[in-house]
Amino acid sequence: MAAVKIVANGSDTTESPEGDDNHYSDVEAGNIDGTATILRVVSLRQHRLVSLDVFRGITVTLMMIVDDIGGLVPTISHSPWDGATLADFVFPFFLFIVGVSLALAYKRVPNRVLATKKAVLRAAKLFLLGLLLQGGFFHSIHDLTYGVDIRKIRSMGVLQRTAMAYLAVALCEIWLKGGSGGSSCTIVRKNRHQLLVGLVLTVTYTVILYGLHVPDWEYDVMSPDSTVKHFVVQCGVRSSTGPGCNAVGMIDRSVLGIQHLYTRPFYLKTARCSIDSPRNGPLPSDAPPWCQAPFDPEGLLSSLMATVTCLVGLQFGHVIVHFKEHDERMVWWSIPGFSLLALGFSLDFFGLRMNKSLYSLSYTCVTAGTAGLFLAGIYLLVDVYGYKRLVFPMEWIGKHALFFFVLVACNVAPIILQGFYWREPNNSLVRHLSILFDVN
Repeated sequence: MAAVKIVANGSDTTESPEGDDNHYSDVEAGNIDGTATILRVVSLRQHRLVSLDVFRGITVTLMMIVDDIGGLVPTISHSPWDGATLADFVFPFFLFIVGVSLALAYKRVPNRVLATKKAVLRAAKLFLLGLLLQGGFFHSIHDLTYGVDIRKIRSMGVLQRTAMAYLAVALCEIWLKGGSGGSSCTIVRKNRHQLLVGLVLTVTYTVILYGLHVPDWEYDVMSPDSTVKHFVVQCGVRSSTGPGCNAVGMIDRSVLGIQHLYTRPFYLKTARCSIDSPRNGPLPSDAPPWCQAPFDPEGLLSSLMATVTCLVGLQFGHVIVHFKEHDERMVWWSIPGFSLLALGFSLDFFGLRMNKSLYSLSYTCVTAGTAGLFLAGIYLLVDVYGYKRLVFPMEWIGKHALFFFVLVACNVAPIILQGFYWREPNNSLVRHLSILFDVN
């Protein structure tokens, strides 16, 4: 009996059995007769692409590891500026997985207008959730207060960027996708318009990053004793990819406003901004004026390349839809995966450094290529050779990824636990664990 495809949170990973062209339409993709579809008999055996759930679960687990022990082991924490560490692969992996999931969720789009409305609504919900969780409403895990001044709420964040990339790629899949099926020589032609969108985004990002003039700018910082410090950052340059005078930060300051940016940027751990580098620490006496300035690693311009990562994942998802043989899928994943890695490392070698905060082109290529090869490896292990029991915990976590992200990565669970203390707020389990593991 054919498997019924049911979408949860827009990330369907159900795969149609080989040779089944009559599988049910996706309700989230605009199937008007959704009630009739749901009421049909559900197959006792549902062929699900387990490797994608496992990949998502491993990424969530990796996120929790680098967040919790990154302070103790700086080599796995986010790179202060240029370069890439283990933590810098987590978010691109998520975006890549979103792209793969969209290719599976939108195999059939009976009603493009309805599918578009659903995609917009889902993206809006995710964006608003990001504002709540990462906009400053929740305070430190040691602070039993909450609330945020709307004038200073952080506009961007991980979930907000994910929502933007999801919406852009979902619209590409709904409106710019070619026909399904076909031989290996036609898959590129059928998705050429989506590939063109990725090329346009990459060229636009590159031209703006290296061509836009960045003038001098200034900002104020409130010190702990309530005095205001005024800083002037002298730029007047083009093509800068340093922390103080890049086009990514300039656009965010101009469009979003400096008061709505992330106040603890990664470059605070650079040697120029911390005497304890690569850890956070006191400022050196000769620290440049931009060290205390807000900078958002999930900014507007860099979100163009984040969308490209999601588009790459979409193309890897098309391989699952178009090809049913394991060897064909492995070939069509391995070739672009290794090609992206080679291109990314070559760009980094010739001066276009990998940079997570700027989401540089070399960083995009290396992280997307790694994600593609990682997916291929998990697919070979889980879906081809059948080692599913071994990775069941990761599969379960992957099916509840947003739940774990909200509770753990956004510190919601520690904040709730911090509210239960013995006699005084500082005498809580969360407080003692944070001291033990040196968590700020």
